[in-house]
This record gives sequence, C-alpha cells and structure tokens, in this order.
Amino acid sequence: MTPAQAATSRAITADLRPAPAKAAILGAGRPKTDVLAYNGTVSGPAVTMHQAVPFQSTVTNGLDQGTTVHWHGIRLPNDMDGVPFLTQPPIRPGADFHYAFTPPDAGTFWYHPHEHTAHQMGRGMAGALIVKEPEPPPFDRDLLWVLQDWAFEPNDQFVPGFDTPMEAAMSGRIGSVVTINGVVPGPIKLRAGERLRIRMVNACLARFMAPRFAGHPVTVIALDGQPCHPFQPANGQVIIAPAQRVDLQLDTIGEPGHNYPVIDDFYGRHATYRLVTLAYTKQQPRRRSLPAQPIILPPNPVPKPDLSNPVRHHLDIVGGMMGGMGMTADGKPAPIWGIKDGSRISDGMAPIFTIPLGRTALLTLVNHTAFWHPMHLHGYSYTVLSRNGVKEPYPHLRDTVILRPKDTVEIAFAADNPGNWMFHCHVIEHQANGLMTVIRVT
Repeated sequence: MTPAQAATSRAITADLRPAPAKAAILGAGRPKTDVLAYNGTVSGPAVTMHQAVPFQSTVTNGLDQGTTVHWHGIRLPNDMDGVPFLTQPPIRPGADFHYAFTPPDAGTFWYHPHEHTAHQMGRGMAGALIVKEPEPPPFDRDLLWVLQDWAFEPNDQFVPGFDTPMEAAMSGRIGSVVTINGVVPGPIKLRAGERLRIRMVNACLARFMAPRFAGHPVTVIALDGQPCHPFQPANGQVIIAPAQRVDLQLDTIGEPGHNYPVIDDFYGRHATYRLVTLAYTKQQPRRRSLPAQPIILPPNPVPKPDLSNPVRHHLDIVGGMMGGMGMTADGKPAPIWGIKDGSRISDGMAPIFTIPLGRTALLTLVNHTAFWHPMHLHGYSYTVLSRNGVKEPYPHLRDTVILRPKDTVEIAFAADNPGNWMFHCHVIEHQANGLMTVIRVT
C-alpha cells in the first residue's frame, strides 16, 4: 500500500442532497436563477475519491419528484449504478439511498440524475468525480472545467419546456450561454512556464464542443477518465460530446502579461464564441523550458477484450426528424428514436441481448440518422477499434463514443461485470425518447 492509500484506507464519504436552490450563473449584479442543485451548488460539488479506496454517499432527496444518482464512467456493481426501475427504485421525495463502491480506475468522471433527467440535469444537477491516482502525476496545477450550457429568458430564468418533441426529434436543447463550473467564466490566470492538467467534463444536455487553445498546442492524455497514448488533436480542435471527458496537458508557453482566447467553433463560423480567456500574469516564467515529452498517466486495470472469438452484435441507430419510425404493433406512435439488433428494436428496460459473463463482446454500431449521437455504456470502459472500416491507430478506451451521421464504429469489451447495463445516447432528449436499450451480462 502506498502512503497515499494508507492515508485514505478508510472509506471516503461525500453525501449529496439534490434540492431547489438559486445560483448566480450569469454573475454578480444579475438576478439569481432558480436551479436544481446538489448541496446548493452549480456545478458540483466536485467529489474526490481515491483509486481502490472505498467510497460511500447517502443521497437525500430534497426535490418534489423522484431522483437517482448515476456515477458516470465508474466500473461499479450493478445495484449502485443509479438507473431507476432497472438497478434501483427511484429515491422518493424526502427519502434517501446509500451508495457504496470502490472505484477501480483513477481519472475524470462525473455524476448526474437518471430520473427526470432532462428536467433535473438541465436545471443544474451535475457534478464532477475526480478519482486520484495513488501517486499524483507531476503537474504544477490541476484544473477542473465542468462545461454546461443554458437557455435563458429575459428575466434570467431558464426557458421552460425541457424535453420538447421538436428538440427531441432534432439535436436536443442547445443553450446560448456556456459556463465553466457553474458560472460565466472570467479570465483564468496563468503563469508562464507551468505544466497544467485540465480536466474537461461536458455536462451539457446536447451541446457538442470543440475548444481551440490559441497559441497553445495541447496534448490529450486521457479520454473518459482512461489514460491514452498522448496525442495532439487534429487542427488543435478538442472535440468533446455530451457526457465525454478529456484530460489535457497544457504547457503555459504564452508571453507574461498577454491574453489568449479559447474558442469553441464546433457549430461553424456563425456560432463561434469565446469560451474563456487565458490571462497570463506578469510574473517571470516558473521555468525557462518545459520537458519535450508529455506526462504519461499510469494505465487503469481495465481487462483487455479477447478478440479471438467474440460475441458479435450489430446495432443500428434509427429515427429522428423524418426518420420514419412509424407506429407500434398496437397502433400507437412509435418512439422518436430506436436501437435495432437485426429485426428487434429496443423496448425500454428489456435487454436487447445477453452477453455471457467472461466473454468478449464486439459491437458494430451503425448510425442511420442525420444527427450526432454520443453512445454511452454503463458499467464498462470499452475499446474503440475502428471507424468506417479504418482501424484506430491507437485503440483507446471510452465509455461514450461519438457516432457522426452515417458512421459505423466497432467497440469491444470484456464482459466481466454482471448485471443489466443501460446503453444509450447521451443527448438526453434522444435517450428519453427511445434511443436507449439494456445489455445484459450474465
């Protein structure tokens, strides 16, 4: 046991209470916004765990409707996964639920509700989970950016009508104000000559993002909490879908006293905006030079898939605006979205197929729609093998992979964690309107 593990050998506790609150999202001098929040905080609170050290949380429901907590990206026991009517009953108003698990992986994760998700998460209920390595990597600073977007009325309150049919059939709700850690960000002060770790968490309902760091080549060192082969993103554009996380290494090579914008241009020239400004102090650089080689994070103990004889399934993503889902067998309108395994289409919480425990699953995901979908599997980190027939040069682990329109993506995982595991699009309005299923491992 390392000194860090010995110091935290007893269970870490972080209790949560979701309840109505007011938050100064738009800054001082503006009316506070009515929100739903954990412990009164948007975004947050940030929950810190330690790898391989037990964690527990009693969640007391201060809302007027049921809720749960899903510990997104954590490989945990099925009954701790926080999916209502699948792994647990909803937590009733005034009641509580005790979660307890031991995180096997270090990295950047997050938590959010999985009951009335668009309503609760869209009004502020989300927070970061940081699982620390036994020995901290040698960064000078560790920065957390929880990214959210909001649609406001003129009175600084949220536009009502979460999960509307029009939003659900298209790209979901995309707000006009983007925040970092629950507030419209002011300049972030940096000192030249430092090596930073920036943990980015996309906690938006539907907004994809693609930050560019002007004047700073950034290096991706982890995806969805899992360390990866370090690489610099194409064209400097860090694409991050709803529910995804990206850990970046940023070396502060800017000039003291100068400012550098971080621009998000995912939606094109007419929707480009400044996410935040990196503002250098006038201090002398902390170091004259920084190492050329990036910091490589220690790997997590995720079992490798055995591709010699996998269980194969082909899943088709269908539906959306003009998707032609038609009617159900009893003559009712079909859900807007769906997942098909051959001729069988997803049906709520009924498992779409079963993977024998101990086997490797190889899933081919085909997006037949005109929309982007971040597909998330609970309880697992899977290996992304290929996209559109081209093998990944560095196969990497994710728990949420982007399917662009007409994409075909292959993923694989060793089915070592038994239970009924939700698999869904993390554009929340898509998930709530049919783009979800359950994969059983037994």
